[in-house]
Amino acid sequence: MLGHAMIALDWTSLHLSPTVFPPFHGFALRWYSLAYIGGILGGWWLLGRMLDSWGPPMTRAHADAFITWATVGIILGGRIGYVLFYDFSRFAADPLAIFRLWEGGMSFHGGAIGFTIAIFLFARVNHLNGLRICDYVACVAPIGQGLGRLANFVNGELWGRVTGTNWGIVFPGAGDAPRYPSQLFEFAGEGLLLLLILSVMFWRTRARAYPGLLVGVGTFGFGAVRFVIEFFREPDVQVGYLKFGLTMGQWLCIPMILLGLWLIVSSRTRTIAAVPAVA
Repeated sequence: MLGHAMIALDWTSLHLSPTVFPPFHGFALRWYSLAYIGGILGGWWLLGRMLDSWGPPMTRAHADAFITWATVGIILGGRIGYVLFYDFSRFAADPLAIFRLWEGGMSFHGGAIGFTIAIFLFARVNHLNGLRICDYVACVAPIGQGLGRLANFVNGELWGRVTGTNWGIVFPGAGDAPRYPSQLFEFAGEGLLLLLILSVMFWRTRARAYPGLLVGVGTFGFGAVRFVIEFFREPDVQVGYLKFGLTMGQWLCIPMILLGLWLIVSSRTRTIAAVPAVA
């Protein structure tokens, strides 16, 4: 009986569209664009609430100014990372394609690197503690990551591997075989799960008193979750499987996992003063 219930779902039957409304005079508002905007604005709102609590590493005015730095870091890092990690040969043949962002092609790992560089540059310019800012930003980053994966599902892109059963979703352009909805797996793991864990640590423990701990948990958690989910996600066609049968995404997660572990372990050697008790 369970076998009969596990039937494939045709993605087109969901009547989803990459655009919020039909194009008007050549202009179309896309869900993926809204995911970026929503992630930045949602992160800014939550970051503001966090800064109103004890021991903030910067003021609300700093947070407002940081939005521009964050946006530039994410977009530049995401695009450059995609070029270097996933499709270098195509962009080497057509360098101007790097600037055609509307054609797609962004790397989370590249975006994370660009975002981190932006944080430390911003901290240096404003004489702030970059690592402590990273702790706070790590707590809000899953908002944008989760919204981005939902947008991927709405776009019917970055689908999962073939399930090998009657269960799954048949995506347009991916053949007739049911595939894992890996975008939703990522939304749940990289988005909701990490947001929950980091929120509990921030609000219910004294984790923020140990610079590097929260960003360490976030970095390790994302790397570990993404590494596992990559077993269900179809690798980029231009890259395929690499050494030991791992994907590019999995290889990029390994240094994240190691860096996260180091930040977690070493955080106990870094503390801030005036740590209040947490109920």
